[in-house]
Amino acid sequence: MIDISETAQKHFRHLLDLQQSDDLSIRMHVLEAGTPAANCELEFCENDELVGDEWQVACEGFTFYVDGPSARWLEGATIDFEPTKTGGLLNIQAPRIKGEVPGAEAGLAKRVQFVIDSEINPKLAAHSGNVKLLDIEPGGIIVLLFGGGCHGCGMVDVTLKQGVEKTLKEMIPEIKVVRDATDHTDGKQPYYKKHEGKSAMA
Repeated sequence: MIDISETAQKHFRHLLDLQQSDDLSIRMHVLEAGTPAANCELEFCENDELVGDEWQVACEGFTFYVDGPSARWLEGATIDFEPTKTGGLLNIQAPRIKGEVPGAEAGLAKRVQFVIDSEINPKLAAHSGNVKLLDIEPGGIIVLLFGGGCHGCGMVDVTLKQGVEKTLKEMIPEIKVVRDATDHTDGKQPYYKKHEGKSAMA
């Protein structure tokens, strides 16, 4: 069901060893499964915290548990760990976690909204920003409204062109232009007040 690489297993064993407890395992579950905001969460759990419906993945030296209701969303998932000089990077790939990606038959608006919810807004949220789909005009023109930290931000043009528009065009090739219809003169809490800094999508 889940492929856990040798390096990831070694990483998990190390974490368990640091806890100095024989009654401890690692369990994974999915938050907001089947939605664009879905995400995986890992936690330590003691044996008496297991409810009995978990899926078990036999690893070298320990058992990895998957929360029962989360199991179907993690079918075909992979977990890898890439060591670095400063520690390492845990990489979880779960193709089914966000549900089915809308196909061409779903219509342009639904596909654009899915990309906004699953790819764009999670990145903008790091800067307390967000974007909403306002309109779709003929010729593949997408009109958006920026909110939160992106409203009035001095770097919003960079975020639009290098982040939002680039992502939308890559994932939905029929999109030709992405426009910002936001009145940025009345932004209350812009992330960058001056034209300096870094794009929220960088």
